[in-house]
Amino acid sequence: MDREIVERAARIAHLDLTADELDRYEKDLTEILDHFQMLDEIPGEDTEGFTPVPVEDVLRDDVPSSEIPPEELLRDMRTYDGYVRGPKLS
Repeated sequence: MDREIVERAARIAHLDLTADELDRYEKDLTEILDHFQMLDEIPGEDTEGFTPVPVEDVLRDDVPSSEIPPEELLRDMRTYDGYVRGPKLS
């Protein structure tokens, strides 16, 4: 990263940097960009992505079951011809 870009970025960010600070930021930003460039060189860019945990379909098929008999569930409810009655809608 060159000095001109650092000065422009500082101006956009409304930072008044001294010459020493500009030198330091130029050096630091160059090192950061070099590290990112090293990451670009890592093999495996042709893969979809990386996940350390294998992703599997954890859904199961629905199997209808009734642990409590329906008659017992409906015993204390207000029903009409086997249907549960709810509040009237206005």
